Amino acid sequence: MDNLAAFSRDHIKTVDSAVAMSEELVSNAYKMSSSQWLRGKYDVKTLSDLTPDEIVDGPFAQLIRYEGQRKDSTLGTGAYDFYKICLQDHSILSVLEQYPEIALMPFTLYVVIHELVHVVRFSMFVQNFEASEDEMMVEEKRVHRKTHDILIGVRVSGMEKVLNFFNQWREPFGELRIY
Repeated sequence: MDNLAAFSRDHIKTVDSAVAMSEELVSNAYKMSSSQWLRGKYDVKTLSDLTPDEIVDGPFAQLIRYEGQRKDSTLGTGAYDFYKICLQDHSILSVLEQYPEIALMPFTLYVVIHELVHVVRFSMFVQNFEASEDEMMVEEKRVHRKTHDILIGVRVSGMEKVLNFFNQWREPFGELRIY
């Protein structure tokens, strides 16, 4: 996966703004105080900071769970789940190239909120990280629906186009029910 398109410095400034806004919106949506928020339990990285194993072709981001260990703990009791949101610059930039009406800020805002909703749901034990493939597909629908609900009232230029882009992910699967 050599020579993948990476975010420019200007892109990174926009992504940083989208991440900060995403954290605030997800925190508000789940009514989490700053002490309850998941700081220290996740990080968001772009292509230039990813290892080869963290780079994928297709998705806009990949969520990877690692085991963290508190510095002051030598026993297993200090272990915790640490999530890394691996933004796939090349996939995001490809969509922006294919759909010039979609802007980086609202698109990245959607992608990061989507991944943060996953982190919250895994951290609150609402969803198992090691779910079956069928359950993971149902979970994707749930998370897209929650992401949409968080963003529907947000006033960011171009957001409506992004919500429309992801619209098919909120549609129910045949007989499967989304809670």
